[in-house]
Amino acid sequence: MIKVFINRKVPAELEPQYTAIAKETLQASMRSPGFIKGEVMHDINDPEHRLVIATYSTLADWERWYQSQERLELMNKLRPMLERDELIKIYEH
Repeated sequence: MIKVFINRKVPAELEPQYTAIAKETLQASMRSPGFIKGEVMHDINDPEHRLVIATYSTLADWERWYQSQERLELMNKLRPMLERDELIKIYEH
């Protein structure tokens, strides 16, 4: 089992648009093979910082979702709202 930590920085003025597309992205990832669970956390000291934690059965399952056309299309909508590129770290149990 692996956990994927995705750090994103979202300007406050783009929060409503970001939330809508991020929710759509999470719902799509939930349908991907090997997906176990997902969480979205907000930094209490930095309201623009978001942390997405996704749990997958295997690294191959995550990579399949990460490289999927569906995620690419959703990220093309999401990416312009980010202050910088998302930072992804992967850990295994």
